[in-house]
Amino acid sequence: MYLRSHPVLFALLAATRGRGVRRLGRTVLVHDAGAYREALTRLPLDRTAAGTTGGAAREALAGAGAPGGGVLFDQEGSGHRADRRGLAGGLGAAGVEELRTLWRPLLERRLAPLAHGGEVDLAALARELSGTVVCALLDSPADPAEVARACAEAASASIRSHLPGPPRPGAAARAAETARTLRALLSPTGVGAPDACPVAGRSGGAAARAAEGQGWDGALAAMVAVAAVNTSVAAVPRAAAWCADAGWWGQAADPRVLPRLVDELLRVTAASPVLPRVAAADGRVGGCPVRAGDRLLLVARHAAGAHRRDPDALDPAVAADARLVFGAGPHACPGARLARAQLADVLAALAPYRPRVVRARVDRRAALPGWRVLTVRAAS
Repeated sequence: MYLRSHPVLFALLAATRGRGVRRLGRTVLVHDAGAYREALTRLPLDRTAAGTTGGAAREALAGAGAPGGGVLFDQEGSGHRADRRGLAGGLGAAGVEELRTLWRPLLERRLAPLAHGGEVDLAALARELSGTVVCALLDSPADPAEVARACAEAASASIRSHLPGPPRPGAAARAAETARTLRALLSPTGVGAPDACPVAGRSGGAAARAAEGQGWDGALAAMVAVAAVNTSVAAVPRAAAWCADAGWWGQAADPRVLPRLVDELLRVTAASPVLPRVAAADGRVGGCPVRAGDRLLLVARHAAGAHRRDPDALDPAVAADARLVFGAGPHACPGARLARAQLADVLAALAPYRPRVVRARVDRRAALPGWRVLTVRAAS
């Protein structure tokens, strides 16, 4: 899947993973768990530099007419802490339980065809599920399917405008266009929203109230939406497919084992497998000298051992290493709790059907490696 989605990048990462840290010109590839932590927690990083997540987000939104900065990924200090506190209202324990009241009935409805010999596309389900969650988190009146589509297009356009190699004509304009579309969808007027959105105002209220209290603008809401949708759409179908291939539905049905299974599947699927960063000052990572301006490719899936250790809920990896797929330090992903709860509920809902994969197609345009189609059918 990795090679089909981004063949050059992941071929390079596979070829260089024999050493924990490797320099190629002004690029430093970081595969080792300790060096990965060190880069995220001890090395000053330029979060607005071109080629980084924050830089790509800032550039796309600036092209869309949004004020520069303030999109979480490009922040440091008090602004970053304030926006994370705003997110905590919806992504903490209470907020996630609110969101569960939305996605559990959705899962029951969408998986019902499996009981009668029908088929279900788990990639499409993940898109609807993630769009529903985002609309609830942001108290948006938009159509969840439209939001999920817009988030996928925004992420894909932004990533493609920053891939290594010669500039792609029109890539920056396309990224700005998709950012404008997404911001319009998430605006209070809900451009493109249905007459009666099933999620706006129903749940996720804690996040919406916190966001309002922190003065979130459309730019920050758009970035939250892009991150939530694309990581969910990448991770959920892949984890379900692994369960189907390995025959782990019995583990998914066991509430004592399920949390460990979820952690292991999130570790090996590593929805954001590579974190692009830029050093803001001279330093060292894993013993390798780093100069200000050096580009860092932090390989989360290698740091978490996904390339050498298959998931095993009965003998899981060390928790500290498994959590590296969510980053480390003050910029670790604030949606980790949501991701675990969502995947746990999806697997538990699938378990009674013991589904098998009957059709799969890689999404070659997605920002993160994932399936465009993953169709399953209940075991006969």
